[in-house]
Amino acid sequence: MYLSLDPGLEVVGEAANGQEAWEQAQLLRPDVVIMDLMMPVLDGIAATRRIRSAVPETEVLALTSALEEHRVNGAIEAGAISYLLKDASSETLCEAIHAAARGEVRLHPEAARRLVREFRSPDMREHLTPREVLTLQLIAQGHSNRDIARQLEISEVTVKTHVSRLLSKLGVDSRTQAALYALKHGVARLE
Repeated sequence: MYLSLDPGLEVVGEAANGQEAWEQAQLLRPDVVIMDLMMPVLDGIAATRRIRSAVPETEVLALTSALEEHRVNGAIEAGAISYLLKDASSETLCEAIHAAARGEVRLHPEAARRLVREFRSPDMREHLTPREVLTLQLIAQGHSNRDIARQLEISEVTVKTHVSRLLSKLGVDSRTQAALYALKHGVARLE
């Protein structure tokens, strides 16, 4: 409703789930997609990844009700240019849409803080890649390689490679030690 109050914005399509969002984005090729991360059929992170792959000129603004660490990182890693909470004011949302169309980043302050903290943990022997950080967060939450592969839309073999690399980078010998490291250093939280 409040998007219609901005004469510089035109709503060209709507979708009820992530699969429809991906299909509509390919068909309509909008400048910006506002993506709810908690979507049925295909979640918003997977839909964002597909949209950015199929229609790279379309920017994605992630809009969600929660600041969950794996969702923040997942959305940004999937290609979202912005991450806002649903309680953002209409002015903030409209400004973020215009900014996304110009290729400018807009992040909720807490999302920005978490991204910086998670990607730059001072005690890491080597910096982890964004995908390794996501894998570490999911390990810390108790997910199996199969679960991680499904959530990140990658193969179990790729997950095993990420796990092996991050164990080496962290200087630990097991998934349990990696999980404890992640929790101790604030890279992940138990939800």
